[in-house]
Amino acid sequence: MPAEWEPHVGTWFSWPRPEGISFPDKYDTVPPVYAELIKQIVQVEEVNINVWHREMEEWVRGLLTKEKVPLARVQFHHFPAYEPWCRDHGPIFLLRDQPGKHERAIVDWGYNAWGGKYPPFDLDDAVPQHVAKLRGLPLFSPGIVMEGGSIEVNGRGTVLTTEACLLNPNRNPHLSKAEIEKYLCDYLGCTNVLWLGDGIIGDDTDGHIDDLTRFINPTTVVTIIEKDPADPNCEILADNLKRLHTLRDQDGQPLRIVELPMPRLIEFEGQRLPASYANFYIANKIVVMPTYRDKNDQVAIDILQREMPNHRVIGVDSTELIWGLGSFHCISQQEPA
Repeated sequence: MPAEWEPHVGTWFSWPRPEGISFPDKYDTVPPVYAELIKQIVQVEEVNINVWHREMEEWVRGLLTKEKVPLARVQFHHFPAYEPWCRDHGPIFLLRDQPGKHERAIVDWGYNAWGGKYPPFDLDDAVPQHVAKLRGLPLFSPGIVMEGGSIEVNGRGTVLTTEACLLNPNRNPHLSKAEIEKYLCDYLGCTNVLWLGDGIIGDDTDGHIDDLTRFINPTTVVTIIEKDPADPNCEILADNLKRLHTLRDQDGQPLRIVELPMPRLIEFEGQRLPASYANFYIANKIVVMPTYRDKNDQVAIDILQREMPNHRVIGVDSTELIWGLGSFHCISQQEPA
């Protein structure tokens, strides 16, 4: 599995439905956020959008046109999904380069809506199969549950994940930690599995890595920290930071660690939302970082821009989207070139 900063053909999305459960009583504020994100991405690569049917496609086309999104690089596919979290139910692409041959394939992990929390999910689970058929690519099916947001790779042999998610009995209770590591290595082409602990408060995925710690080059991670000792995330993130300092990459070298702040506490109707600057998405030569109308928005953007000088870091307001308990990385899935 290549790293996210390696060249893309495009980005995949599954468009949210008004009748879906991800944005209760708040759906109307979400499509404009999608439009702004897509407006940034189509400048640098193709965008593929999964929709239910032609009527939904026409509605989305109309919305994107209204929001001044150029449609020349937008492709629609009638691959229905109940909910929009394409990072988790979408295809995971693999690459293999041999002399004179560049090959691609797709891994179709099982998807059970984060431990069976939000049935039904059979249509979401089938999306990688549709994409593999569309692209004419080999499809590998490990037969275990795994979400794209639970894994983070450096493209050189190391995968980063969390115990809270992958060892949760609502995923693969029949597998030991060592057995899960073997699946990761066998199906992602990795040799080195690194484990963090718990996820942030409010994350209903049981601790996805893409809200915590992200590779930004083969040797560097950015990781979120919370300095307020009264915030329950403070201890969780301090433990993950401590673990990171002990971890080594596939070559036995320590990771270079860059700290990102957290935004302020964000709640809606009394529920804490998992707002995190780590949920950015890396496209071709740009990074789209979620912002939350917070004083730390620009601080986080500046840190990432300093650390990724070959990319342009763009802040896009994710305050409405986070009500669905995810942000830009959660709704997107890269297709490598």
